[in-house]
Amino acid sequence: MKALVIGATGATGKDLVSQLLNDENFKEVDIFVRKPIDLQHDKLNVHVVNFDKPEEWKDSVKGDVAFSCLGTTLKAAGSKEAQRKVDFVYQYEFAKAAKENGVDDYILVSAYGANPQSKIFYSKMKGELEEAVKQLHFNKITIFKPGMLERKNSERTGEVLGSRIIKFANKFGLLESQKPLPTDILAKAMINSSKIKSNGYSSIKLGNIFCFAEKSNA
Repeated sequence: MKALVIGATGATGKDLVSQLLNDENFKEVDIFVRKPIDLQHDKLNVHVVNFDKPEEWKDSVKGDVAFSCLGTTLKAAGSKEAQRKVDFVYQYEFAKAAKENGVDDYILVSAYGANPQSKIFYSKMKGELEEAVKQLHFNKITIFKPGMLERKNSERTGEVLGSRIIKFANKFGLLESQKPLPTDILAKAMINSSKIKSNGYSSIKLGNIFCFAEKSNA
């Protein structure tokens, strides 16, 4: 199979690309990034693109399965408008290009609580993206809805502290529905889901994400 990845330089994306390159089921891995990266592999094709100009790169979005794990924070983006450009516009344009080029399988990382009717900006934005991508009518679409992610060497102080608090509570059987999800586990679940022969739409929440990651021959 040939995999396409957007968001390859983020925590989840790095784990995803690493696992794809080491998976014999994938013969090619194309990633779409804003800047050159220090990674080389016989199976890897790096497309350095301007996401504001999809007309320049959309014809390159061709393969068997597309993985979308792009995202940023409000703090990093600087404004809600800038965050929406990354978390909605860029991802939707990538999905639309994939659909137009005949990609059958689309895998999207969304968020727990995503809802287009939400009054919370982030949840509303993620919910709107889910609905927009679903309306493209891929043959198969899988949307992962993790809660708090556990990133390697994370610089997000609040996230690190929150993860520690929840993991401590988990030891006493508390907050199990909010168990932090390591990004490498999420990446493994995404890859396993791509190997399942099915059609239609699937929504995968936290508990089932761990189950997907454990499937050795999904």
